[in-house]
Amino acid sequence: MGTPGTSTDEIAGERRQLINVAYRLLGSLAESEDAVQEAYARWYALPGSRQDEIVSPGAWLTTVTGRICLDVLGSARARRERYVGAWLPDPLPDRAEWGHGDGTDPADQMVLDESVTMAFLVVLESMTPAERVAFVLHDVFRYPFAEIAGILGRTPAACKQLAASARRRVRVTRAPVTAAGQADAVRRVKEAWETKDIAALVDLLDPAAVMTADGGGMVGTVLRPIEGGARIAQYMVALADKAPGLELLERSVNGAPGLVAQRAGVVMTVASLDVADGRVTRIWAIRNPQKLRPWLRDG
Repeated sequence: MGTPGTSTDEIAGERRQLINVAYRLLGSLAESEDAVQEAYARWYALPGSRQDEIVSPGAWLTTVTGRICLDVLGSARARRERYVGAWLPDPLPDRAEWGHGDGTDPADQMVLDESVTMAFLVVLESMTPAERVAFVLHDVFRYPFAEIAGILGRTPAACKQLAASARRRVRVTRAPVTAAGQADAVRRVKEAWETKDIAALVDLLDPAAVMTADGGGMVGTVLRPIEGGARIAQYMVALADKAPGLELLERSVNGAPGLVAQRAGVVMTVASLDVADGRVTRIWAIRNPQKLRPWLRDG
């Protein structure tokens, strides 16, 4: 038997954990919020006697949230094929740097660590839904495979194999640089961009660097990734020429040093950069206004 009379506050207190799980599984704040809301709706739809039988409401809510996210991931591929241009995960601001939210926004609930960096989330996007659920719940949140098996409808051994397969995808990525090294690279890119110094940008970008932008068809941006440091540098300078008054800010993006471009105090672009051997290898630029809402609260 569970603990009779689990309080509403105790149940509500699970929300932060659930949001963190859902975002890592889905990469979307709006979809994460919807998944958690649906899990709560299912909890409150249970008869009181059934609620009392549940030993751990938190574990129950996590299981239900995981199943909902699994269903969402199953349909996400088709939806993202219809998405205009490249789809990127929602960028997360650091509450200590940005705005004074009241804690109700899903972004305010996030624990910013290496499992939410843009580079990590992009790797998660390459996994099958089952791999992603098994890997995130086990390797990030330390849930036992016996519990994950209940979410995926597979044996614990099969879930262990899924997590191992996902882990191999993560291992092929290069180890991230230190925060100080990342911040230094971001600062130098900012300075070169502000001065429209193509030569300096080319020197800072890996020759095989790739820039991906997400405008969602709502704002102008490149629809396909730009490949090559020289081409990216030229594009960045051309962009600066077309956007007078654009201000660049060094800000944490998904827990790592990044850049925010704003005009007249309104955030236009949030950019996450991946750095290796002192050079920028990837730039992910999010311009879709719907994905920038958490960045607009103080503007």
